[in-house]
This record gives sequence, C-alpha cells and structure tokens, in this order.
Amino acid sequence: MTRATRQPNRAGNHPIRITFVRAALFAAVILALLASYPAAAQQFDQNLFKGMKWRSIGPYRGGRSLAVAGVPGDPTVYYFGGVAGGVWKSTDAGSTWQPVFDKEGVSSIGSIAVAASDPNVIYVGTGEACIRGNISFGDGVYKSTDAGKNWKNVGLRDTRHIGRVIVHPRNPDLVYVAALGHAYGPNTERGVFRSADGGKTWEKVLYKDDKTGAIDITFDPSNPHILFAALWEASRSPWGLTSGGPGSGLYKSTDSGSTWKRLEGNGLPKGLLGRIGVSVSGADGSRVYALIEAEDGGLYRSEDGGEKWERVNEDRRFRQRAWYYTHVFADPKNAETLYVLNTRLYRSTDGGYKFTALPGSHGDHHGLWIDPVNPQRMINGNDGGATITVDGGKSWTRQDNQPTAQFYHVITDNRFPYYVYGAQQDNSTVGIASRSDRGAIGPGDWYPVGGGESGYIAVDPRDPNIVYAGSYQGYITRFDKRTGQAQDINPWPEVTDGSGAANLKYRFQWTTPILLSPHDPNVLYHAAQVLFKSTNGGMSWTAISPDLTRNDKSKQAVAGGPITKEDTGVEYYDVVFAVAESPVQKDLIWAGADDGLIHLTRDAGKTWTNVTPKEIPEWSMISLIDASPHGPATAYAAVDRHKLDDFRPYIYKTSDFGKSWTKITGGLPERTYVHAVREDPKRKGLLYAGTEIGIFVSFDDGGRWQPLQLNLPTTPIHDLVVKDDDLVVATHGRSFWILDNLTPLRQLDAKMAGAEVHLYSPQAATRFRGGKTNIRNRPLGENPPAGAMVDFYLKSALKEKEEITLEVLDSSGKLVRKFTGRPKREVEEPAEPPDPFGPQKPKDEFGVEAGLNRFVWDLRYSSAPRVPGYSTGEYDDGLEGPLALPGKYTVHLTAAGKK
Repeated sequence: MTRATRQPNRAGNHPIRITFVRAALFAAVILALLASYPAAAQQFDQNLFKGMKWRSIGPYRGGRSLAVAGVPGDPTVYYFGGVAGGVWKSTDAGSTWQPVFDKEGVSSIGSIAVAASDPNVIYVGTGEACIRGNISFGDGVYKSTDAGKNWKNVGLRDTRHIGRVIVHPRNPDLVYVAALGHAYGPNTERGVFRSADGGKTWEKVLYKDDKTGAIDITFDPSNPHILFAALWEASRSPWGLTSGGPGSGLYKSTDSGSTWKRLEGNGLPKGLLGRIGVSVSGADGSRVYALIEAEDGGLYRSEDGGEKWERVNEDRRFRQRAWYYTHVFADPKNAETLYVLNTRLYRSTDGGYKFTALPGSHGDHHGLWIDPVNPQRMINGNDGGATITVDGGKSWTRQDNQPTAQFYHVITDNRFPYYVYGAQQDNSTVGIASRSDRGAIGPGDWYPVGGGESGYIAVDPRDPNIVYAGSYQGYITRFDKRTGQAQDINPWPEVTDGSGAANLKYRFQWTTPILLSPHDPNVLYHAAQVLFKSTNGGMSWTAISPDLTRNDKSKQAVAGGPITKEDTGVEYYDVVFAVAESPVQKDLIWAGADDGLIHLTRDAGKTWTNVTPKEIPEWSMISLIDASPHGPATAYAAVDRHKLDDFRPYIYKTSDFGKSWTKITGGLPERTYVHAVREDPKRKGLLYAGTEIGIFVSFDDGGRWQPLQLNLPTTPIHDLVVKDDDLVVATHGRSFWILDNLTPLRQLDAKMAGAEVHLYSPQAATRFRGGKTNIRNRPLGENPPAGAMVDFYLKSALKEKEEITLEVLDSSGKLVRKFTGRPKREVEEPAEPPDPFGPQKPKDEFGVEAGLNRFVWDLRYSSAPRVPGYSTGEYDDGLEGPLALPGKYTVHLTAAGKK
C-alpha cells in the first residue's frame, strides 16, 4: 500500500513523508544471539549506537565568559573560556571561533594564561570563581604545549574554582594559580599555588584557612619577583551567599611568592574585607590599583608599590554586586589608564578619578586581556561571550558566532518541523527551528518569545504562536508571535529585589516552573511555595495547594553580606522547584521542592500527600520530576545536592504513587550530580539523564547507566525532552543539541547485542525542498541528514576489499537503488572539492566500520552515467537521479556476499 502525507511547513513548502520499512536481514552469520543476558544491570557495548550523532542547532549567541587571553604581538590569535562551554580559539581575530577543549573532563573555565615567552604553552584554570547560583565546577589546571591542540591535567584537582592563572613573562614553567576552592563548603586545596616545573609539582605558597581562597594574583610586569594576591573568604549554600570575612585580604611578595606580607592600614579600608581585584601598571611598577569590597570600599591606588594607599574612587557603579564583579586591569603602557569591569566596561585615563563607559559590547563584564605590545588590542569576556577590539574599545567584534549559551530548560512545540524553546542566562528567551529550509539553521530561524533569562517556557499545543515564558521573581509573559505582544500575567506582581524570602507572601525562585496541562491546554500551572493554576491564559490565578515546603524561616533571610547584600531570587528557599502532571491520568500532579519534599495530588489539588522518599538526605533539591508516559503510578525524580557540597548523583523511582522509592544511580560516576531525568515515551524503561558533566542512558529502568555522550562536548545538561523520534537537550554552556532518530536505542536489546550483524527497522522518511544558505563567514546550526536514515550494526570491521550491499526496493519489489559499502579507510572523502572533469567517486559507495553505521538514502534513484569530459556544474559529477515517489519502500542488507 502506498501512503503519502503532505503537511505545510512554516515557509509554505510541502514536505513529503515516505514510509520506509525493513526487510529480512541477509548475512553470512544471521543474528548469532547471546545464550543469556542478565535482566538486571543491563549495559550495552557503546559500539551498538556509536554511529549516532548529536548536532548543534544553536543559537549561535555567546554565553557568559570570564577567561580571555591573547598572544602578545600577534593580532590574530585569541582564546576565551566559557563558564560551562570549554576553551575556544580564534586565529582570525575573532571572526570565527573553534572549540579546543571538548573532550576534557569539565567545561567550566575560570582563567586562561598564555606564556608570553612561548605562546604554544597555555594553562587553563577550570571552574569559574564568580560564584553564582548556577556555577559549574572544575577539576584543576590543564596545560597545552601545542597551542591548544592537546591538553593534560597537571593537578590541583580539588580546587574546583580558580580565579586566576598567571605565567612568568620569561619562563613558561613558572606558573601561579589563585584557587578559590570549594564554593559550597570548606576544603584545604585553596589559596595561591606555585609550580616551577610547568605543573609537574605544586607548592601551596599562600594559605589562610579552609574557608578562604585566592581570587586574584598579578605580577609587577617590570619585576616579576614581585607579586600581589587577594584572598577571599566566601561561600554559597542553597539559601544564601556570603562575601567577606576575616580571611579576606591583600598580600604582597617580593621573592617570587616564597613569602608574603599582608597589606593593611596605610590608607586601606579597615574592618571586614570582601572580594578584591588587583593590578600593577606595566608602565610604572610602583603604581598599583586595588578594587576592594568593604564598608569604605572602592578603587584604591598606591604610588609606592603597595606601602601607602589612597581611595581615588568610591562610585557605587564599580562596587555593586561585588562578589560577582570586582575586576581591575591596568594599562601596560600608560600608568594613568586602567579599566574597571562591572555591568559595563569602564576606562579611566586620569589614574582612576573619573571613568567613561566604553560602547559596543554586551553587559556584565568579567575578563580583560590587554596586549602588552599594543594596548589598543584587547579581548573582553562578558555575559555575552568574548569580543575583541583593535582600536582601544571604539569597536568590537560580534558575539553571535559562539554557541556557548546557557539554557535552563527545554520544550518543543507541535508544528512540523518543530521548534525548540528555552531561556538563556543573561540574554533572552529563544524559539529556534529544529531544521531549516535553507540548508542550515541561521539567525532568521530563531526569535525571542517573551519572558526572561531564567524561566521555564510553555507553548500552546494548538497554536505555536502563543508562548508562556517566565523569569525570576515569578515574572511571566504571554507572548503572541503574530503581534509581538508580550503581556505580563504574573500571579502576584511584586518587585522583591532586596527582600528576604521570609517577608514575602509568595516565594518565587530564580527558576520557577511553568507548564500546560497535557490533558487541557487551557490549564496553566505556576509555582511559588504553593502551586497556582489558571484556566484563562494567566488572566487570573488560583492557588490549588497549601505550602508544599518545609517553610524553615531560618533559611529565608536576606542573602549576601556581611558587606554587600544580594537578593534577586536565586537564594529564595523553601519553594516548589519541580512540577509534573501525569500524561496518562488527568489531575495527577507531582510537586517537588528545593528543600527535599515531594507531594502528590490525584484530584487536581483538592488534597495533597507528602510522598517524600525516606532515603533522600535532608535539604536536597528536587531538580526535576518526570511523570511516566507509561503508567500513572510511576515517576522519576532527579535530586541535586551539589549546593551542599555533595556532588554525588541521586535519582529515585516510584511505581506505586510515591508509597515507596528506589534509588537508581548504578553506573553514574561519583561526581555527576543530576539535573534531569526523562523516560522515553515509546520504550518503557528507556531513561535519559542530564548531569553536570554530560548525558547518560539506561536501558533497564535505571538499573545501570552508561554514557550517551557520543560527539556531544563535555557540558552540563540542565534539561532534555524526547520529541517524536529525537532527543533534544538544553545544555548550560553549549546551546541546544539534538540526537536524531532514536531507533537504535529503542530497538536495542540483548539479542541484538549478541548479533554479528543487525539491520534496525527504519523510521518513516520525509523529503524536504532542498536549499542552500547564502550566509558566509558565520557559524550556523546543523540540519539533520536529508533523506532516509538506515541504521545497521556490524560486530566486526570489514576486511580489505570486502563489501556489503544495501538495496532499496519499491512496493512492487523493483530495485530502486543499490549501494555498496566498503571499509571506511578505502572510501575516504576528498579534502578538496573534486575536479569536475577528473575521475569521480561513485555516489553509490559509502564507508563502513565496526559498530553502528548510519547510512542516509537521499530518496533518489541512481544518477545518470557521467559523460567523460562534460560537466553540469562546477563540482558536479553527473546528473542526479529522479526523486522517488512517496510510498512504501523496503531495504535489504547483504553481507559477506550471501543473500
């Protein structure tokens, strides 16, 4: 039977769906099966699905960056580090960036230092030290000796957060690290460390106590035996932040860091100190600048190498949110010029008395590197990524060429092709196409959808133009794409900046749940410490629960201090953080709090039952709850304790409406705290987990987990969703990624795992109108493969000259196309476009290797034979074959010549 379906897409084109089925598999060894396979702790060889590939769809909009560096005297080479996006390198002055740190163990970059005496030597301090509520951790210092091609971890693995790395200007083996240490608890691997042998060994040369770390360190450029360092006593908890204490202070060494003297008095502020930034002028080593968080804080200047100090500026613009900013950089050639970084990038040319904001780049600035050879050339790291100037800040390179966005959650709509939605930290919300008609996903394929940087998003399943988007403090908008209107629909519109949570009627966290009922698209949910419900698009709200938290007033105080207060909602505690309504039973709703409680209602909120697992340690955060699509009694809870300095994974499952729970974390690494868990809607017990270091899969309902990283770079996975046959993830450092066609995961079982050869049942294919983008010199999101995906598995690699064949037949059994597979090494793609008049690689050949192979049929018949000496285009190798008609097709796989 032939079937074709036509669905108009967003451009008015008509994609054609072609049903595609598998025939019997013919092979020399047919499905040699394992005699038995344990039912529990089921784990499969990665080769069974290694041919699957993640693709980045963007958006190509930069996320937060603190770490930047360049090569002195070289106007083309720069580096930046994303706070959860790894290290990036540009060799064309910022026109394009390439990732060079994708396969390392962590992705949070706190500092980058290039050795001035040998630019091939680079040191990276991992783990950002601007201790926000959503920071990621590091695992020490990495070193490259080939300009970023290869990396080696050289120690200090338990520092977790590094504020600064500096390298001696004439000795690439002499390195200093200012390590903050654990942000969420005490530890001893913190302070200032020195290595004299390129990282082989380290010596702790400045240390205060297990609650105080180092945040900044700098040389006197004219005499690198002289160093200044800043110690910072600071910490975070799920309900608070402290910046400052008796451990904080400014220190000086005159013997390359062997001994240190604390600088106090002589004009420096008295009392408690907080975060400190320090910089020495390259034009005059006696001129030192220090930006100090204190009651009498501000910008301080010394004219005698730190003996005496004068406060030259107390402007609050440079002191606000001191724990997050407090960065100062002296110009290398002019003692009167310096830069202070805060919400804007400020420059002074009179020694710090007056400042002017430089134009042109994103807000919220944290990193600056100034070329000591040419100070007009700088690279700046801010909350929009990295940007370069070659004219002293008059103009800056673009930041929409870095896919380092930090997304909190992800959802898709129901159009075809579907769009992906999320809120990007320090930017806007985004709705972006999962594929484009133009050959790649570009700037014209995404748009903001209201709301703000940190919220959930819900899309009306009947009309993708209607989007509900949130932000912090309970802020929600109802966005209509047709008109561009974003209407405020907050349940309780109250500005809460600076207020402690205990004083508020409703406690809305930084990231508050928003979701539409899967049973009634008119029903919208939102959460504070209670669950709200609206049946009219947010025009009115009703609380349908009591307080579902512990409501511990001792954990609802004003955050920040003891010097600078901080209240934006990040530290609001005792809130409902996760909400899920069962997709199979109406009115059954799960609610999880950030203080560890889980409640369940089975009657739309009339009554609630506390179903908190007894096994969950106190004060854990219920990060996400997934209500099973296969039964109302089953749910999964991702539980996160990293803000209590516990980085272990916690996932729990219930199959009896929460009466009992089982911990399901077998196979997850020790330091792999979990943000999200989801069950596949088509295969029961197939689970996906998003963690701080990547993504994992379980084929046995959580009995055993294994990596599903494939080509996905190391980065936090904050949320994920299965849409049709695709897995879509929201990374918190590398934008959105999609794993197309989950067929191999859904069909994999113990029998297939023991086979020598296996052909997976293909999914229906859809033909789209072709198209190429005319966008040049800008990175673009990747479209899925164009055609029908055929997945097959070979346990062993083909021998030399050995072949397999794939045949596509129409519904009458007539051959449409035949493809020949040879060892991949024998079928290499040319590095350059082929000579249109020279010998051509046959289009019907493809490379094969051991493991899963994903072949894509382009939905055409074979090409016409090529006439020697004639070309139909610059790189053409013959006329394309005619398009296959919509209908049912069969694929045969033949191996070892036997069919």
